[in-house]
Amino acid sequence: MRSLPVFKPFFLGVLALAIFSLTLFIPPAAIAEEPSAEQRLEDIRKKIEETEKLLKETQNKQVTLKNEIGYQNNQIQLTALKIEETEEQIEALSIQINTLEVSLSDLSEVFAQRVVATYKLKRLGETLTLLLSSNNVSDFISRFYYLQKIQQNDRETLVQMQTAQTSYEGQREKREELKTQLESQKTKLASQKNQKEHLLQITKSDEKKFQELLAAAKSELEAIQAIIAGKGSESKVGGVSGGQHIASIIQGASCNSSGAHVHFITAKNGTTQNPLNYLKPGISYKNCSGGGGCSEGDPFNPSGDWDWPINPTVEFNQGYGATWAVNNTWVGKIYNFHNGIDISSDSSSDVKAVKSGTLYRGSYGGSNGCQLRYVRVDHDDSDIDTFYLHINY
Repeated sequence: MRSLPVFKPFFLGVLALAIFSLTLFIPPAAIAEEPSAEQRLEDIRKKIEETEKLLKETQNKQVTLKNEIGYQNNQIQLTALKIEETEEQIEALSIQINTLEVSLSDLSEVFAQRVVATYKLKRLGETLTLLLSSNNVSDFISRFYYLQKIQQNDRETLVQMQTAQTSYEGQREKREELKTQLESQKTKLASQKNQKEHLLQITKSDEKKFQELLAAAKSELEAIQAIIAGKGSESKVGGVSGGQHIASIIQGASCNSSGAHVHFITAKNGTTQNPLNYLKPGISYKNCSGGGGCSEGDPFNPSGDWDWPINPTVEFNQGYGATWAVNNTWVGKIYNFHNGIDISSDSSSDVKAVKSGTLYRGSYGGSNGCQLRYVRVDHDDSDIDTFYLHINY
């Protein structure tokens, strides 16, 4: 039998090594790469845009419990995406800040070295001294040019340091703003989730119960608008002083109300005003205007001089105007502007006049047949009326 050449094993080894080496040089495109921060942000923003479109679509659908839950799910998804976007921005800024810190450190070191070098050459800085210490004209020109170059480099380094410092401080400020925004978004997300759970709890996932809520809200809106317009059935009681007892909060559900609270309205010549512009600051309160549970949604910022119509601690359930509830819950399908504030007390059912005036007791029977009770005080010192709804005389 013919023997194999001795070089064949060597050749096979070289071939295997070559094949292995080729695997080390696979083109980058063939390797799965992590998306960059810019790509991640772009993807998140596309999802935000898609979710916003879904929100608009569900907002215009028929008002049913299923559609409302779908709408709230989209709101939750949108807020979660915005949180993700903010976190990506914070991470990107943190990387930039770290880079700037290194740059500032390097520039500071260079500048410190330049200060030492400049100090050593300071004695040669005078033109006459430089001329006298030079061997010849050519040497003088070289030294003079070198000194000018050093001074120019010092100025450039200083400008770079100032620019880097300004950018560094600006990026840090922006990051802090984003961190504050992130906390606000997380609070909003928790509030939206609570609101969804609250809706499911009060309706027990029953479409009929949800439609009853809608009907009650529509009836209440009709009644309130009629009362402000002077269409309620009223009887004059007489003069009252500020702080005097005028009614009691109905405990539990009542006409067009699912729970104990006062709907407090301030109207000037028939036009509603923000009651918080008239009520005193400094009262003990809980801001529960943000949905299920007790979370903030509307600003609580009283700035007037009136005493409060209920005793502290005041639970602030809904503010005035385009409120959190209007923008985030099914009530926005009924009205787009809340014409008073909803408040309750955890210590007393007592309702008091906020100013002296003439007291009227009234009620209004809406389309659903129930009588919504209220009292009105025509203020002595102005053309303002205050209304207190969902009360007993």
